[in-house]
Amino acid sequence: MSIIARPALWRNRDFAKIWSAATVSVIGSQITMLALPFIALTMLGAGVFQVSALAAVEMLPFLLFTLPAGAWLDRVRRRPVLVAADIGRGVTLMSIPVAYVAGSLTMWQLFAVAFVTGTLTALFDVADQSYLPAILERDDLVEGNANLQLSQSVAQIGGPTLGGNLIAVVAAPLAIVVDALSFFVSGAFISAVRRREEVPRRRLDPLGRPTSMRTEINAGLRFVAGNPYLRPIAACTGTTNLFGAALFGIFPVLIWHEMKFSPAFYGTVMGLASFGFLAGAALSSRLPRSIGIGPTIIISTAFVAPAYLLVALTPESRSLAFMTLFVGWFVAGMTQVTYNVAQISLRQAITPPEMQSRMNATMKFIVWGTIPIGSVLGGVLATAVPVRLALVAAAVASSLAILPVLFSPLRSLREIPEADGHDGTNHRASAAPHGDPPSPPILPSSPSMNEAGLP
Repeated sequence: MSIIARPALWRNRDFAKIWSAATVSVIGSQITMLALPFIALTMLGAGVFQVSALAAVEMLPFLLFTLPAGAWLDRVRRRPVLVAADIGRGVTLMSIPVAYVAGSLTMWQLFAVAFVTGTLTALFDVADQSYLPAILERDDLVEGNANLQLSQSVAQIGGPTLGGNLIAVVAAPLAIVVDALSFFVSGAFISAVRRREEVPRRRLDPLGRPTSMRTEINAGLRFVAGNPYLRPIAACTGTTNLFGAALFGIFPVLIWHEMKFSPAFYGTVMGLASFGFLAGAALSSRLPRSIGIGPTIIISTAFVAPAYLLVALTPESRSLAFMTLFVGWFVAGMTQVTYNVAQISLRQAITPPEMQSRMNATMKFIVWGTIPIGSVLGGVLATAVPVRLALVAAAVASSLAILPVLFSPLRSLREIPEADGHDGTNHRASAAPHGDPPSPPILPSSPSMNEAGLP
């Protein structure tokens, strides 16, 4: 399977619009990823725990809101939700440069912005992964995900370099304007999608009554917990993100506070290391064909802990630090993309259409819900022991992530199976037709673009 999309895929204008939206927002988001902790550390005098707490607050909504969001999004059209979330994130981020110009920027505002954008991102990501199946055909599952990752990887190559140098040229709060504008552009692309999305059918209980939100949330939880492939994937990704968040939450303290590296230096390293995403996109459409979808998930997981450990051991020497960071983030990015394309493609293929939002919401709740916990864990650990030791401990602990997938049926899974065709509830058609059967979505185009992500 080639990493270059078949002509039929690229002739799909709605797919091209979603692809454009994702690419634009990824470029902008690289700036905010660098700028927020930089503002907290160097402009507002934040300590190590405050920096890790900032990362935790941004991801807290995935614990609080994804499960009800999934049940709600299975009842409504998703495109308006995507557009509104993009606009909301753009407006919220614009408050930072406005407050900076007015001389009133505080840590409390950063926390508020992180929480609001995190909430909108949680809503966007669940809707995004559930909406795109209406645009791609099932046979384009892995190829579509791989090519979207390929284009976004290209964006991530230039994004960190742009962000680091932009922060060096203008004040970091003003650099965030670019990210805010990228969300407005993303929302415009999504609003231009022409394919009509039908209102989902209403779900009914055995007595013919509309099911409650609690019932639908529980159905999503049972679906994931009872599936022999989804359950280990959730455990693996959740564990990776738990200890990865502990590492990422305090890593800026090592880079900018203890080592005194500049944003331009670190942004350049990250930009070059982002070629790992490109390599991962190339592997992600070939490796499953060669060794199978399950072994691809397992092998890509095995490289995570060594990559994290290499980054945690970044030496003081500027030249050696450059090489260490480059290799560590390159390997981490390559395996991240390969893992995400494989596991997301598998998830959407084995999930029936009516369960898509609830499955995605349940997975988000588990795999991203561990991130705020990990961020706080990293902050607590780094206040008790030296930052370097805390980073090494988090990297070593991330090796536990491979166990759930290694000892699961994924070891022998070569081909993506069909969906089981039911979600455990009864259905009655509404006045509107149900529409075409959905196909695979792309990866999220939020500030935390991937489900097992880099900072």
